[in-house]
Amino acid sequence: MWKKWQLFRAKDFQSLMYPCFTFSSILGIFPYKISGSTFETSKQRYILTIFILGVFSIYMLVVLYEINIAGTIYVGNVPKALERSCLYISANFMMVVAYILSDSRMHFFQTIMNVSSKLPINSYEKLSKLIHTKDIFGFFLRVIVEIFYCFKLDFTWYKVPIPYIHLMAFQMDMLYMNCVCILKACFKRIDDNLINLRELIINDEQHLSRRIYHENKNSFLLMELKALKKQHLAISDTVQMLNTIFSLHILTTVIMTFSQLTFHLYYYITYWEISMFENNIFEIFSHIPSLVHTTVHCIKISLVVWACETGKDRAVKIAITVHDLLNNTSDKEITEELQLFSVQILHCENTFSAKGLNVDVTLLIAVNE
Repeated sequence: MWKKWQLFRAKDFQSLMYPCFTFSSILGIFPYKISGSTFETSKQRYILTIFILGVFSIYMLVVLYEINIAGTIYVGNVPKALERSCLYISANFMMVVAYILSDSRMHFFQTIMNVSSKLPINSYEKLSKLIHTKDIFGFFLRVIVEIFYCFKLDFTWYKVPIPYIHLMAFQMDMLYMNCVCILKACFKRIDDNLINLRELIINDEQHLSRRIYHENKNSFLLMELKALKKQHLAISDTVQMLNTIFSLHILTTVIMTFSQLTFHLYYYITYWEISMFENNIFEIFSHIPSLVHTTVHCIKISLVVWACETGKDRAVKIAITVHDLLNNTSDKEITEELQLFSVQILHCENTFSAKGLNVDVTLLIAVNE
């Protein structure tokens, strides 16, 4: 059961993710319900997911057969046939993977909700301004683009699944990006707490002559460091869980984005040359829907890369803060605890990746090239 939800006024994980979970439920990629603070499988939504997957898979097999084997569907030329085949196969693969990993994804949502429960309310409110705006505005903008696509182009029966494919892929990407942003906020929370501890440690060094004061403060600092180290390990484990569950989806998204970008640019350049040769420049404007789709794909993957890049930078900043703390303390016990924390950070690979492919600026450069 959902808690009271307000736009841009998120108080917890549920209210923060409410728009994203709602749109995902409509599309059949969120077969869960929340009972109290626990994720559970919803029978009705699970049936909807299976129904959509079954109908979509059969539909795709029929379309691919008639395009590539029977030849009863003529899409225009070989590049268009390749584009359609790549889009349909990638989308079907994405849906099958999402269904297979639905239980693992539910466990992940439960884990990230527990990990993020330590965030203060003001952190959720700051996140909600980005996440609610992105989820609501982005979803309805995507719907408008798909409606425009249907009316402007020759929308035949075999193109019926295309709007759903784009919406489903977009919503899965938003789920992933939201989780990355939440984990980034968790890393920031740890770094802020470490900075606050640094002030206490510096003050503690100035009161070494006061033995009782020093011993009490030392015990408090050790407890705080151990708690932060434990939280950091839990967040790092959640990052690895995110990489495992969403890796195939991210790879499929990269393939879909790269193929759509390549084919649409090829079409536009080809038709531009033909229009220039025939002195019919207005023919170029008939391909605006394709350019809009290409632009949306580029913006979407740029946002995902931005979230992952800034999340990785935030995790790296924790290591810098820990080393700064080491340089500002001479207490043996605190130094040992900080060294253990530093070793833990070195062993935690807090990079957002997909099967060895890092989701960062290098990925964006590779796609653009």
